[in-house]
Amino acid sequence: MKLIIQIPCYNEQMTLPQVLQDLPRQLPGIDTIETLVIDDGSTDNTVAVARQHGVDHILMLGSNHGLATAFLRGMARCLELGADIIVNTDGDNQYDGSCIADLIGPIVEGRLDVVVGCRPIEQIEAFSWWKKRLQGFGSRMVRQFSGTDIPDTTSGFRAYSAEAAMKLHVFNRYTYTLETIIQAGLMGQRIGSAPIRVNAPTRPSRLIRSTPGYVGRSVSIILRSYITYKPLRTFFYAAMIPMLAGFALCGRFLWFYATGSGKGHLQSLILAAVLLILAFHLMTLGILADLISANRQLIQETLYLARRKLYGNRKRSAPSEP
Repeated sequence: MKLIIQIPCYNEQMTLPQVLQDLPRQLPGIDTIETLVIDDGSTDNTVAVARQHGVDHILMLGSNHGLATAFLRGMARCLELGADIIVNTDGDNQYDGSCIADLIGPIVEGRLDVVVGCRPIEQIEAFSWWKKRLQGFGSRMVRQFSGTDIPDTTSGFRAYSAEAAMKLHVFNRYTYTLETIIQAGLMGQRIGSAPIRVNAPTRPSRLIRSTPGYVGRSVSIILRSYITYKPLRTFFYAAMIPMLAGFALCGRFLWFYATGSGKGHLQSLILAAVLLILAFHLMTLGILADLISANRQLIQETLYLARRKLYGNRKRSAPSEP
């Protein structure tokens, strides 16, 4: 069984040596461990440092595409290299590499498809009280929308089986962490978590440049991901608000009309009609979005089958392990 540890990097020449040093060389149930550095357009000596430290594979994207793209391109490359399990960790040395054994254990045993490393958020001194609260609130939102029980949904330290990686899709370029959990939960993949340890911070987060901006983009990703996989339910809930308000106003007008004073309440009837038309349009959009979603599922299944066939061909043509 082959494990590939991928490390998306953008100007990580200072921290990458420590990340590589902490990675395990042997693990139970694993025959081969390889490393892949994804260089997301670094302008420093990240690639040279990776080569100096004996990284097995380097994927150079040429320019800065963002974390989500680097992650997704790395996963595709790992599958091309015949990985049975893929672990993603960051190049800033945030995560303790010795915890990889805990991440891959449930996958090696065949119990899970995706394992997310959960940080001890309340014990991280570098996180402010406000950041800890936002982290907890965001994770609860993702759990609610995805139907999963992952305590730390923004952790980038996670493991994927090859099967799970073949089904992976990321539609935003900002971050993969939230969308992939919602996707895995709504697609019925076996996803779980494992406690991990973290190292002292080496630099400020490049992803969170401002708290309001990060919160806004995260909420947008959560809602878009949910709408992508549950469009009919989303538009039905949205239509219920104007529908109930419209029926209430209709009832109000009929009450006054029945009591002989409906002449002065025509505005209620007009507003009710507008609200009911709006609800009808939302329901229509929901039906259309659901039909589009069915097409998307067929395309995703076709893409998965193509990836699986290509992966199987590469595994069969790969030289046997010594």
